[in-house]
Amino acid sequence: MRFGTPPAPPVDDPVPVPPARRRGGVTRLLRPLGRLTRPLRWFALRVVALMAALVVLYWMVNPPTTWTIMREAGPGPRAWVRMDDIAPVVARSVVAAEDANFCTHWGFDMTEIRRVVASGSNRGASTITQQTAKNVYLWQGRSWARKLLETVYTPMIEAVWSKRRILEAYLNVAEFGPGIFGIDAAARELFGTTPDKLTARQAAALAAVLPAPKTRSPDPGSRRARAIADGAATIDADGRAACFQREVPAG
Repeated sequence: MRFGTPPAPPVDDPVPVPPARRRGGVTRLLRPLGRLTRPLRWFALRVVALMAALVVLYWMVNPPTTWTIMREAGPGPRAWVRMDDIAPVVARSVVAAEDANFCTHWGFDMTEIRRVVASGSNRGASTITQQTAKNVYLWQGRSWARKLLETVYTPMIEAVWSKRRILEAYLNVAEFGPGIFGIDAAARELFGTTPDKLTARQAAALAAVLPAPKTRSPDPGSRRARAIADGAATIDADGRAACFQREVPAG
C-alpha cells in the first residue's frame, strides 16, 4: 500500500455568464434612465420641429417684428424694404463690414473661427446668418441657451433661405442706432433719404455702426467707414458679392 498526500478534489470550472445575460443586466440598469430621458427627447424634437416651421414661415412671409424691436422700439408698424428697393452698395457694405465670406460659407465661417481661436482674441466670429438668427428669432445678450438655439437656427436658415433673403432680413431688423431698427428707419432718420438712394459713403457709415449701434454714430468720413467702402468695392470686383446681387438682364 502506498501512502501519500491524497489528490486534491477537482475544482469545477467557473460557469461563464452568457453575453446575452450580461447585456440583459445592463439593459435593466439603463431602462430607468431611458424612461427619465424620454420626455426630454420628446420635448427637444418638438422644439426643433417648431424652429424649422418658423424658418419656413419666415422664408415665405416677412417677420412682423422681433423681441428686441418690441422691447426697445415699441410694437408699432414698421416698413419692410425688399432687396430690390435697397441700394446694392448697402448690401455690399454690410457684408464687407460684418462677413466678407458670406457667399462662401454655410452659416459658420470656419476659417474665421479658426483664426480667432488661434489668435486667442476675444472678438467674435459671428456671421450675418448667425446674427440674422439671433435678431429675428431670439434675444440679445450672452447666454449658453441663446447660443445653442442660434447654432440650431443657423444651418436651418442656410438650408431654406437664399443668401439674398438672409441679407434682406438682416437689413430690415438690424439696429443702426439707439431705437433705430431696419434700413428704412436708418436711411430716413440718419440721412433724410430712402434706402434706394443711399450713397456709397452713407452705406459705409451705416455699416460701420453695426457692431455697436448704441454707442457709434454714422460718420461717412471716419476711417472705418472709408475702409468699409473700399471693402465693398473689393468684394464687388472679386465676385464675393455674387450670391446676393440682383442679376442684370443682358442688353
